[in-house]
Amino acid sequence: MTTLLVRNSALLVTMDEQRREIKNGGLFVRDGFIEQVGSSEQLPSEADDILDLADHVVLPGLINTHHHFYQTLTRVVPAAQNANLFHWLKTLYPIWARMTSEDVRVSTQTALSELALSGCTTASDHLYLYPNGSRLDDEIQAAAEVGLRLHASRGSMSLGESKGGLPPDRVVESEDAILRDSQRLIEQYHNPKAGSMVQIVLAPCSPFSVTGDLMRQSAALARQYGVRLHTHLAETQDEEQFCLQKFGYRPVEYMETLNWLGDDVWFAHSVHVNDDEIEVYRATGCGVAHCPTSNMRLASGIAPILKMITSGVKVGLGVDGSASNDGSNLLEESRQAMLVARLKAALEGASLSHEDAPLLMTARQALEIATRGGARVLGRTDIGSLEVGKCADFVAINLNRLDYAGALHDPLAALLFCAPVRVDYTVVGGRFVVKQGRLVTIEEGDLVKRHNQAAKRLLNGE
Repeated sequence: MTTLLVRNSALLVTMDEQRREIKNGGLFVRDGFIEQVGSSEQLPSEADDILDLADHVVLPGLINTHHHFYQTLTRVVPAAQNANLFHWLKTLYPIWARMTSEDVRVSTQTALSELALSGCTTASDHLYLYPNGSRLDDEIQAAAEVGLRLHASRGSMSLGESKGGLPPDRVVESEDAILRDSQRLIEQYHNPKAGSMVQIVLAPCSPFSVTGDLMRQSAALARQYGVRLHTHLAETQDEEQFCLQKFGYRPVEYMETLNWLGDDVWFAHSVHVNDDEIEVYRATGCGVAHCPTSNMRLASGIAPILKMITSGVKVGLGVDGSASNDGSNLLEESRQAMLVARLKAALEGASLSHEDAPLLMTARQALEIATRGGARVLGRTDIGSLEVGKCADFVAINLNRLDYAGALHDPLAALLFCAPVRVDYTVVGGRFVVKQGRLVTIEEGDLVKRHNQAAKRLLNGE
């Protein structure tokens, strides 16, 4: 048993049921779990490791609920810079088809390292194509070296162009092979216990890249094993038209016909949903991964996230693939969520100068989405807040820097209102992943070199 004492923080943000914010706060951790939370003078004075965080804000580790790690290899590809989702995908599918197992490994470590440096401690990834012998195992093994918790989604595509789908036939798989591999991965890697580092998710890619049969069978398999379900939904108007023309339903209605509604399901994006569909989400317990930067980058629209939250829908945050975001910064994504929700309020025509001004998303609401919200979406009760019995997953940011000069009236809000910075500490289960602003589990310079070599080879068709 090992112990860690965190003390003297300028502000400890618990995100507990009372949303306590404790000045001069701290934590006492034993064997990766929080044993005490409170003001520093109330905590033990000794531990195996003591971390003094004077001048730091400490908050729960951020939780990323939607990503495609492999897409770090195809950031800012010129032909895909100014395209909407469908054209963007058609441009990149042929490049992704050249990926190898090593490409999956290096892109996983790049994405997770970026996330760790932005305060993320748990990440869900959606890998949905497996060319040239690559497997989800490559991602799981590479992630273990970085040290973040991973929800590895066994994504899939089975509906190629020849059958009316969007992806080229060479990147789709047979449905029998998909289901066999899904079962293997669950049995080999899924750990539902508190503090688990790996959980498996079943995640057919989207309505325009898999068949209804695969969606139904994936749902049945997931529920047989008690794992969660994930897919893209209602991201663009193109998708809406595709579903109406091919299936005769809007995307959310189509999910209902496939047994894809429930508290074990979460959808990425949900930009184009109406009030009735938001109520369906609330009533059935479906969650949403909000990806504001990707939605702006691809001109997909602005998801009605504040309406979802006030309606009682579970909402988490996602940076999405780093080819539709071009970065994996979860603190910055929290800021984007706050700002784009405010823009949506303005675009809906309400004037901020009147008494009937719309509600504006606050910095605390955005950070709650990124912590408690993400934990709810992923179905985890052991992370998302700093409370006794929960995992010792936390991040710390030093306020004594130029970026926050003059912004200490509200140090928590300053994390989002001011420009996002690299965090100073990221701790997962009591273990350091980032210390004094530097990765401690991965050598950053070597990773950048390996990643650039892989990206160059992919883009050049080597």
